[in-house]
Amino acid sequence: MRAWQITAHGAPRDVLAAADVAVPEPGPGEVRLVVRAAAVGMPDAFMCRGSYAFRPSLPFTPGQEVCGVVDAAGDGVTIRLGTRLMAVTSFFDGTGGFAEQTIARTESSFRVPDGMDDVEAAGFRIGYSTAWVGLVRRGGLRAGDQLLVLGAAGGSGATALCLGRALGARVIAVVGGREKAALCEALGADVVIDRTTQSVPDAALEATGGAGVDLVYDPVGGEAANATLDCLARDGRILAVGFASGEWVQPDPHRLVRRNASVVGVYAGGYSREENDADHEALLALWERGALSGTGTTVLPFDQLPDAVALVDEGRAVGKVVVRAAGVG
Repeated sequence: MRAWQITAHGAPRDVLAAADVAVPEPGPGEVRLVVRAAAVGMPDAFMCRGSYAFRPSLPFTPGQEVCGVVDAAGDGVTIRLGTRLMAVTSFFDGTGGFAEQTIARTESSFRVPDGMDDVEAAGFRIGYSTAWVGLVRRGGLRAGDQLLVLGAAGGSGATALCLGRALGARVIAVVGGREKAALCEALGADVVIDRTTQSVPDAALEATGGAGVDLVYDPVGGEAANATLDCLARDGRILAVGFASGEWVQPDPHRLVRRNASVVGVYAGGYSREENDADHEALLALWERGALSGTGTTVLPFDQLPDAVALVDEGRAVGKVVVRAAGVG
């Protein structure tokens, strides 16, 4: 089968190469999926550069998130062949989704509603499940809260923007550039701050009448995240989701204490299957009511996978980036 493999560590266009590889076989508790669409995220770029927590032996196939159809199942699996699923793949062992077929554990595979197309399903699971864990389980978001989203036009931030709006928050989106600002406006952000022309803390304080924000959804980390302490309300929470900047948020503890503020870790992988199912169904219920809109997805063909990963790696992606399998409409 055809696959894109990381052959060395470096920039995505330099290290991703097309290859013919053996079709993977599912083990116990696993399914094999014919990939219909695969989402691209920052971890894929980090894996290209060798800076991610998982580093399979070279060469390997990356790609965390897919929508596909089951065509083989391992021992103990009761899912029927032909079932369409959204899944987090076995990317951690090098059998990722940037291929014609991939492997996923059943515990990481979830139902796709009939009305959801392959492209939207491919980019749904990780972004929205992380946003739910961050905003609901860890952040305790309430209707009327002031929610500031860093990297709001990226794949992670856009889902937090949409979910925050669906849950009744007032959403302040932080972006870099006019094109990304336009996406967030279209997604329903109440306020958009362009960090390239404005001070984020000053603009956020102005937008909240000086009160500050209740939650910061932070997939970016680094100085951009540290600076949000200057616009955090009393009892506010910075949700540490990711480190697209290359560094986690590290605010001054003394200043946190003075504000009775907190940094809250967000890890969507830390929950049981029962909890994940409950979250997934709650998200699908919002989607089915039309409360979760699309996230401005950029769609490229499978043959342009290195370009797709480069968009994310270079910070040029506007919305979620997804590659579609050949022959899939």
